Amino acid sequence: MNQDELKRQAAQAALEYLPDSGVLGIGTGSTVNHFIDFLADVKNRFEGAVSSSEASTERLKAIGMQVFDLNAVGELEIYVDGADESNHSLHLIKGGGGALTREKIIAAASKKFVCIADESKLVHVMGKFPLPVEVIPMARSYVARELVKLGGTPVWRENFITDNGNIILDVQNLEIMEPVKLETQINQIAGVVTVGIFGHRPADVLILGSESGPKTILPE
Repeated sequence: MNQDELKRQAAQAALEYLPDSGVLGIGTGSTVNHFIDFLADVKNRFEGAVSSSEASTERLKAIGMQVFDLNAVGELEIYVDGADESNHSLHLIKGGGGALTREKIIAAASKKFVCIADESKLVHVMGKFPLPVEVIPMARSYVARELVKLGGTPVWRENFITDNGNIILDVQNLEIMEPVKLETQINQIAGVVTVGIFGHRPADVLILGSESGPKTILPE
């Protein structure tokens, strides 16, 4: 099975976790795109969705789902999103697609966070995938210097602007042994909007597409 088929498998398995009605939280990325495609068959059960990116919003509207502003709906029952890496505690690295801030907000506002990915995303120590940090543009150089002090090598994601009008620094060469601690440290740097470590709000369930079928991982 190729990677895309594994992502599709995980996306389909996530349908079992959906509530009977209400508003869904929907993330961003290639695995989530498969999930939105599957949603087309069951969309009539739901009032609509809250989306973490302009790209997902367009895809949801294309299947005929109404997209709400999070401020209009309050707490969500469920949030479904992908990840770039997950450890066995279901702490995540997210933001490869640049939507980390909105993703983090919707995850925080949801009772249950179901993460969908292919099995290559599960690691013992996160950091091989460069850690995205969303930064206010005027703070780019300052934040980069502070990230170097933390042991990382920040690389400006050139020609990319987030949906919030900011830039991304992708931090290479990190071994993230204490995700919650590092998340707090980076978020406290002036000019950082948010960091792509989901440690304070990890996933509740991780569904991995694998050669032997979808695997459900719960936090250790």
